[in-house]
Amino acid sequence: MENRKILYLECNSGISGDMTVAALLDLGADRGALEAGLASLPLSGYRTEITTVFKSGLQACDFNVILDQDNHDHDMAYLHGDNAEVHEHHHDHEHDHEHEHEHTHEHLHPHDHEHDHPHDHDHEHDHAHDHEHSHDHHHHDARNLQDITAIIEAGALTPGAKELALRIFRILAEAEAYVHGKSVDEIHFHEVGAIDSIVDIAAAAICLDNLHPDQVIISKLTDGMGQIRCQHGIIPVPVPAVTAVAAAHHLELSIRPIEGELVTPTGAAIAAAIRTSSRLPELFRIVKTGLGAGKRSYPTTGVLRAMILEELTGSDASDNQSVPGPGDAGLRDAGSVGEEPQLLKLETNIDDSTGEMLGFVLEELMYAGALDAYYTPVYMKKNRPAWLLSVLTTPAKRKEMERIIFRNTTTIGIRCFPAGRTALERTHSQVNTPWGPADVKCCTFEGETFVYPEYDSVARIARENQVPFKEVLNTILNLR
Repeated sequence: MENRKILYLECNSGISGDMTVAALLDLGADRGALEAGLASLPLSGYRTEITTVFKSGLQACDFNVILDQDNHDHDMAYLHGDNAEVHEHHHDHEHDHEHEHEHTHEHLHPHDHEHDHPHDHDHEHDHAHDHEHSHDHHHHDARNLQDITAIIEAGALTPGAKELALRIFRILAEAEAYVHGKSVDEIHFHEVGAIDSIVDIAAAAICLDNLHPDQVIISKLTDGMGQIRCQHGIIPVPVPAVTAVAAAHHLELSIRPIEGELVTPTGAAIAAAIRTSSRLPELFRIVKTGLGAGKRSYPTTGVLRAMILEELTGSDASDNQSVPGPGDAGLRDAGSVGEEPQLLKLETNIDDSTGEMLGFVLEELMYAGALDAYYTPVYMKKNRPAWLLSVLTTPAKRKEMERIIFRNTTTIGIRCFPAGRTALERTHSQVNTPWGPADVKCCTFEGETFVYPEYDSVARIARENQVPFKEVLNTILNLR
């Protein structure tokens, strides 16, 4: 049986939204699913191109969002030059509004290094039901988080992709709110920039949901230094939104002596949303590698490298001394049971938070990489009914779990205990049903395999085909 699927993002040249999408596509994410998902969004004013380019002699995938109106994404003279005329135009424009709208720095220049080859595919997105304004209004309109949430919710994305896209945007909005001293509801994403950020974030969520990794390891984020131009003027690198995301989500940063922005706010938000660890296994096999190209010209390799890894135990290493061939998944002996490294159990009693708060916290904990999280009804002192929140996590994720609990509940203390867990080896697979493929989890113990349908997959099939949930569930169980 295969080990857990580990996704590793190596950010030595930085990370951005488009680099992430390209790397995941090169790694094997379903391009058809991506295009269908993007086409379902009520969003126009752009087209996408997916091509092969070469960066530092390396073949890489490029994902490009081309707006109907240019926003200086890759204009190095604008981003790093002394173009006072352009800067003055933007500065004056901001104060023509009755209210000054906030924007994310990312939306004005998402990333990265220039293209080396012409594009070979265009995908148009121009839906009759879109609510976009004409080009004359692009600089006069803005979207807030509620508007963007409505766009994501209206698309035909899987529940997992929707949830991840909304989490990334929420992280981005919280960072901008902190930087500008506003509330999240007051933050606005300028329309031109909002388009490419919505596409990049939705695309990344679709690809990640399609690859469905069990664990996501992200290296330190390598950024440049100096200054860069945005709509509000000249700002330092790392840009404030990136430092806000890194601080809030405990991302590791490394600064290289390169004049330029290597880590964008969208890239940092994606990393914060999906990371479960920053440490590689001691021993592993590389199953597949993907390279995502950046678009700006900086003295770096200019790619985000993504890998699917398989962790090896001591017995695996001794049994596999030969060099694996391409595509070798390295199957482990069926029926093995793994005693995991030291884990932690966090607990806190909560008696004065609303049900909405508690539901939100549970979602946030699982999104952030908790191994398990649940509530147990308890009685506290003075016979007050309350909830015991329990979270199983790794030592590396403890601070993140505690941050989520303290920020979003009324608790003032969290207990921590060492915990052990024996877990069955598992792998994710698909089975073909009369309504299409369904995701399942396969676990083996002492030679017997157990198949557990994934809830999101069962729910999607039931809704799309108007079939009772239990009928879909029983059908999948009978297919094993």
